[in-house]
Amino acid sequence: MTITAEHEKSVVDAVARDLYIGGRWQPAGGRRTFAVEDPATAETIAEVADATPDDARAALDAAVAMRAEWASHPPRERGEILRRAFERIVERQDDLALLMTLEMGKPIAESRTEIAYAAEFFRWFAEEAVRIEGRFAAAPNGQGRLLTMRQPVGPCYLVTPWNFPMAMGTRKIGPAVAAGCTMVIKPAQKTPLSMLALAQILEESGLPPGVLNVLTSSSSSAVSKPIMEDPRLRKVSFTGSTEVGRKLMAQASENLLRVSMELGGNAPFLVFDDADVDAAVEGAVIAKMRNVGEACTAANRFHVADRLSDEFAEKLARRLGAMPVGRGTEDGVEVGPLIDEDQRDKVSELVDDATHRGASVVVGGRRRDGRGYFYEPTVLTDVPDDARLLDEEIFGPVAPVATFDDEEAAVAAANDTEYGLVAYVYTSDLKRAMRVCEALDTGMVGLNQGMVSNPAAPFGGVKASGFGREGGREGIAEYLETKYVAMAM
Repeated sequence: MTITAEHEKSVVDAVARDLYIGGRWQPAGGRRTFAVEDPATAETIAEVADATPDDARAALDAAVAMRAEWASHPPRERGEILRRAFERIVERQDDLALLMTLEMGKPIAESRTEIAYAAEFFRWFAEEAVRIEGRFAAAPNGQGRLLTMRQPVGPCYLVTPWNFPMAMGTRKIGPAVAAGCTMVIKPAQKTPLSMLALAQILEESGLPPGVLNVLTSSSSSAVSKPIMEDPRLRKVSFTGSTEVGRKLMAQASENLLRVSMELGGNAPFLVFDDADVDAAVEGAVIAKMRNVGEACTAANRFHVADRLSDEFAEKLARRLGAMPVGRGTEDGVEVGPLIDEDQRDKVSELVDDATHRGASVVVGGRRRDGRGYFYEPTVLTDVPDDARLLDEEIFGPVAPVATFDDEEAAVAAANDTEYGLVAYVYTSDLKRAMRVCEALDTGMVGLNQGMVSNPAAPFGGVKASGFGREGGREGIAEYLETKYVAMAM
């Protein structure tokens, strides 16, 4: 499908550029704005309202004012709102995908996949809204009864990243709506348009004013501070870097907020000597190249058994080297730009560091000159242990390959990081698979597959990758408190 400049403009123009507070769109006109850039061209595609600390206070005021009414709203009706929003997202998949590609850069086919993934969180939590349950039991001494009930935690502050601008929104909003929580959400500065489009869809789907409030801002700290300091806030959910997560944790401690943190990753990809190499390569392409490598779940370190390392690296290089690079709206493109110049500089710096320490470039290893922030898909071999890209999250299309001698060494190398979000394991030995999955210090494992994300599964990590879970039955529990009632008989 050919996408014209007129179509691109119409999709962007259809999205509000304003703040959404208390069910009202606050016009960008007359206030400060900030630019949203297409990373494939480095050109501005929109100007969006730039929220102030006063706007942040007003947004929390709206969420607090609606707290009691929304908490008592019938669960079935909360679920139906999410269901209608799911249907609208599916109906508008193509335009929403184009909007995402324009502000974030990922290929249009991948954006369509994310829109479908994002919609599923609304469908999943639409069904969970009516399954919030408590417990009734006799006290062990027979002298009374024990009653528990689950109630919404209260007003929430939700902060989403730029790399999955729609799915990270629905993954937080879905359970909050289903549980009966009101919220203020702040999308990333680089990708606010997808969240604004989502707010429009929820408004159309019947979400009452004040339940969802959207702050777009060029300064996360400026709008976050007054919200985090307000004792009326009861929960914060953040997806982003570990560095920022630690700062939010410190702020949250002042008011003892409920906290969910989905932070950085340094995912190991283990290929044992009994693995199907071709299957491992296909899984590696998915685990590495999804979202141009700009994902916390991206395979960051490839640890391959000595016997298979040459074959694996050669086949992976062949696959990555054949992937077309370009603007995500162009037919056949599989690799889009990185989000900005700073991110491309970081990727280039990490590759240079590895090669200076002795790593060999099998394919790629260069930035592309011209408009946009492109970096070639890259495979490195002979990567030394002290290379920075084995310790730091790459967030780009670079696959460093290291080797191991035995299972114990593989697990030790995989766990040798402060992070613990996800790991990938390829082996045909069931007993080994179970041993390794249990030994890995991660919140998730992809066993013989390169994708773990699923709305029906609990997503989250351990160690410096955060805590709490999003998605699955566990996801709604993050937005609920348990109240216990002791009943005399």
